[in-house]
Amino acid sequence: MSTLLVAEDVAVFSSHLLVHPASLTLQAGRPFTILGETGSGKSLLAQAIMGTLPRGLRAEGRVTVGDQRLDLASGQGHRALWGRTLGVLPQEPWLALDPTMRARKQVEEGYRLVRGLPAVQSRIRASADLAALGLGNAGDKLPSELSGGMAQRVAFIAARAGGARIVIADEPTKGLDVFRRDEVIALLLKEIEDGGGLLTITHDLELARQMGGDIAVVLEGQIIEQGPAADVLGAPRHDYTKRLIAADPSAWPERNAAPKRSAGVKPVLTAAGLAKTRGGQLLFENRDLTVLPGEIVGITGPSGCGKSTFGDILLDLVTPDAGTVTRAEGVARVRFQKLYQDPPAAFPQKVPIRRALNDLVRLHGLDGSRIAPLLERLRLSPGLLDRLPTQVSGGELQRFALLRVLLLDPVFLFADEPTSRLDLITQQETVELLAEVARERNCAVLIVSHDAELIRKMSDRQIAFGSPPDAAALAA
Repeated sequence: MSTLLVAEDVAVFSSHLLVHPASLTLQAGRPFTILGETGSGKSLLAQAIMGTLPRGLRAEGRVTVGDQRLDLASGQGHRALWGRTLGVLPQEPWLALDPTMRARKQVEEGYRLVRGLPAVQSRIRASADLAALGLGNAGDKLPSELSGGMAQRVAFIAARAGGARIVIADEPTKGLDVFRRDEVIALLLKEIEDGGGLLTITHDLELARQMGGDIAVVLEGQIIEQGPAADVLGAPRHDYTKRLIAADPSAWPERNAAPKRSAGVKPVLTAAGLAKTRGGQLLFENRDLTVLPGEIVGITGPSGCGKSTFGDILLDLVTPDAGTVTRAEGVARVRFQKLYQDPPAAFPQKVPIRRALNDLVRLHGLDGSRIAPLLERLRLSPGLLDRLPTQVSGGELQRFALLRVLLLDPVFLFADEPTSRLDLITQQETVELLAEVARERNCAVLIVSHDAELIRKMSDRQIAFGSPPDAAALAA
């Protein structure tokens, strides 16, 4: 087994140490997974190795790729490796993809500009790659027309198109249903069958288990356990690793029954006979729903089956083809809120988080003193408020999105994959907070998740959406 990459004493700094010196070795044909919670520093470690740290951060240490040795403090030498030797699958596919370029063209570029293939052959290869991941009808779609799972798959295909022998995948299964997750895992593993290298950064415990190979567990910028995945996950030594495994939804205790409702309680929202077609395909029809104050309703189903569209119709963000939605009288529209699956798309990219929250407080006459206790409750450092949305992790930004929604004191909250970006421990804490909010404030919650076990453990009742006629052609 040959060595593809060696990282030695890699550290990351801003004004202080963010990632403590860490070393790892990537072998040909053997996956390596960096596992840790949101904000633990796992992505920064990978970005330092890749040479793609955000502005304002610097790295130290050494990385050897083949016969090329890179001094990370110099910041030189990486660019020639990008695409050809080192490929990256980014955490935020909607930000990584060109918003003005259709899916097939984004994949074609890798074949044409990096591999140097003729235009016709590049197009053929790109079309075949898209079809192989169930995206045969998505080639002419813009990123804004794709669901989160579809955008993730397009980004994955584009990352591989340049022929890089080493792929660094940052949260590659985030937001995917179980079937698509397992499909991407199979594709990632296929990358190493012929002696390629794969470094995966994730908070997904099941992904780490299925990948096998070697694993490093990261906490607060330090590797606390490292070794064969089967050993680390099968017999963890560190208390944090044990806690991480115990936070998997399958290990959650069964919830207490929903509190009994007194007769005559009026629903927060009622839908009758909803139907929606998109792209010439039927998403759903004859859908009814009544949601009471404080009730938690869960929705499961594969990518592209219309779960998000259904919730958007309830919020009057999308017009149904048939049916009606009736919301509680006398309640301001602003108290019917949504938690988006991809918070980067919901935050202004060039506005610090503190200003965005203060603007909301000022616009709606809210109580700004509630921000501090919510920060503590969501395990968010006050120092993050002065950063841009692009300067915090995906999980931290999702928790800021929840904080922003809670400031509005919602009576109905449509949570669209609200934990898809969160590690298991933070996911459990966030779900428990959602349940507390539902009970304490009598807020109805409609939550969508690909994780059927999470929905079962959290919800008072469940709704299952089935597979659409052509899931690859539809945005969820």
